[in-house]
Amino acid sequence: MKKILNILSFFVFFFSLPLFSESNLTKIKHNPWELIIYRPENKTDFNSVRCFVKIEDENGNDVSRTKVKATYEWASIPGVVNNYKKKLYLDGGMAMHLNLKKGKYRFSVYTPREWQCGFSSDNKNKWESNVFEYDTENPAKVIFVTPVVNDNGFYAGEWWIDFKAPRFFKFSEGKIKTD
Repeated sequence: MKKILNILSFFVFFFSLPLFSESNLTKIKHNPWELIIYRPENKTDFNSVRCFVKIEDENGNDVSRTKVKATYEWASIPGVVNNYKKKLYLDGGMAMHLNLKKGKYRFSVYTPREWQCGFSSDNKNKWESNVFEYDTENPAKVIFVTPVVNDNGFYAGEWWIDFKAPRFFKFSEGKIKTD
C-alpha cells in the first residue's frame, strides 16, 4: 500500500510541475510602440507601383533610418518576416511592422516618377500622400495606405493614409478623391 501511495504521489508531483513552472515564464506581450502600416492589394498592375515611406519626428527630422526598426511581410505569405535592405517601401499586399521609440511621428508616402510604372495621371511629379500624425500612446496600431482614384476610377497619382480600412479590405479599389 505504501508503495502505491509513493507511486501515486510521484505522478501527482510530476504532472503538477508544469503548473508551477508556467508561473515563472515570461509572458509574451505586444510591443506598445509597434505600428503596422498595411497597403492592401490593388488591381494586379498597380501592385508593383511602389510607395516609399517617410517618417518624421515631432521636430521635423527624418527618422526613417534612425529611430525606427522596420520589417515587412506579404499578406499572401503571412508569418514570413523580411528585413528592409535600403529604403522603407510598400507594394500592394505588404504589411510593414514598425518598432517605434515612444513619441509622436508624421508618416507620409511618395512614389518618384521612375517608380510610377507608366501609370499616367494629372500629377506628373512625385505622387505624394497626406501627412498622418501618429502618437505611440494612440490605441490604433494599424494604419492603411491606399491609392487615390478620381470619379472615373482612374488613379490620381496620390496616396491616402488613414486609420480606417478601405472599402475593400483585402483588395482596395482606392480612396475616392473628394474636394
